[in-house]
Amino acid sequence: MSTRPSPAGGRVVVVGGGLAGIAAALDCAAGGAGVTLLEVRRRLGGAAYSFERDGLRMDNGQHVFLRCCLAYRALLARLGSERLTSVQPRLEIPVLSPRRAPALLRRGSLPAPAHLAGALARYPLLTKRERLGAARAALGLLRVDADDDTLDGLAFGDWLARHGQGPRAVAALWDLVALPTLNLPAAHASLALAAFVFRTGLLSSADAGDIGFHQAPLGDTIGEPAQRSLREAGVEVRLGWRAQGLAQTGSGLEVHGRGEALSADAVVLALAHTRAATLLEPLLGQGATRLRELGVSPIVNLHVVYDRHVCEWPFAAGVDTPVQYVFDRTCAAGAPPGCQYLAVSLSAAEREMGLSVDRLRERYLPALRELFPRAREAKVECFLVTREHAATFRAAPGVAALRPGPQTAVPGLVLAGAWTATGWPATLEGAVLSGHTAAQVALRALAGGGVSASAAGALAL
Repeated sequence: MSTRPSPAGGRVVVVGGGLAGIAAALDCAAGGAGVTLLEVRRRLGGAAYSFERDGLRMDNGQHVFLRCCLAYRALLARLGSERLTSVQPRLEIPVLSPRRAPALLRRGSLPAPAHLAGALARYPLLTKRERLGAARAALGLLRVDADDDTLDGLAFGDWLARHGQGPRAVAALWDLVALPTLNLPAAHASLALAAFVFRTGLLSSADAGDIGFHQAPLGDTIGEPAQRSLREAGVEVRLGWRAQGLAQTGSGLEVHGRGEALSADAVVLALAHTRAATLLEPLLGQGATRLRELGVSPIVNLHVVYDRHVCEWPFAAGVDTPVQYVFDRTCAAGAPPGCQYLAVSLSAAEREMGLSVDRLRERYLPALRELFPRAREAKVECFLVTREHAATFRAAPGVAALRPGPQTAVPGLVLAGAWTATGWPATLEGAVLSGHTAAQVALRALAGGGVSASAAGALAL
């Protein structure tokens, strides 16, 4: 058993070194607690990480954010790495479709929601009638009652159909936002989460949806700065440490693993929900088992290096093509002079998860040649595939009832992660918010103040 003395503020063990765990550990340390952070990998960052292949620094996925993601951006500022990101001065999404000129969805200078009127009025992938219908549906989303609990039981696709949105409008417009933010197409997504995304990111404030990008690899932006900041805050970081069990003791909690047990006054469990369920089941039984009902939704990323520049856009969306979003990561990855590295991000990628690398190559290289004519003469120097089977929880109807609050039935045992009840879908912002909330609950537990009903929430395990 660990004999490390507890500070006056008590001892907190944070299990998981992703964004939620990083935020929770920093907050608990700032609150006077002695903090140990455990991470099974040899790096921090959780699901947002980089790796090196063939001399290139590649990210496992293309994790963008919005101007309105204030908690995530504040965490990067706290880590000293916000300078490695950029935010569009004005929302602008190039939309590419085979055999058509590129379209541009760009917000105007009018206040919300009129800031999108010009972009929609000029959008060539919809007919005039479809554009008018889309505008009416967007206004309808603004009128949706955000406090109506029944919304989560409804599918966004059904709501769109009732508001005159046919398959063409959904594919060419609504899924451009639903797929990357919810990791599900509109047809299968929760209306409550979809309404939150569109209202928060696009309809309520003119600049909220301006897109932010990581200009450096995620390891440089999140993992390495986090390790440095945690060390400076006095947090003990143990990498390569697998938590194998949790136990209650007469004086608090223990985290078991690696032949030792770490004592704690409070534990923040900041793992993926499937892994958290395994650790929680011996203590919480059926309440923990229900976490598995959150399900998972996969993401597949294709990494394509050409021997020349083929794409003029820093990023673009695709319509009428299997390519969903493509990002130019040439500079960030350190690609050789003259080459261009494009990353293709595929959300809700159940079908692609089952395809071999050869099949993916056969399907997506021709699709890229359709979108980028210069790729037809280019040589593919590298084609890699990264797969995240459990990239996010499944944002389907009914998911809200399955997302727990931070507090559990075990005193001092607190949950964090983008899958908890943050109000956000599984995003960088949701993960950071959950870490902040978990730290508040853990620090209150150390102070003996208990947990307020608002902090625990109706979904507490």
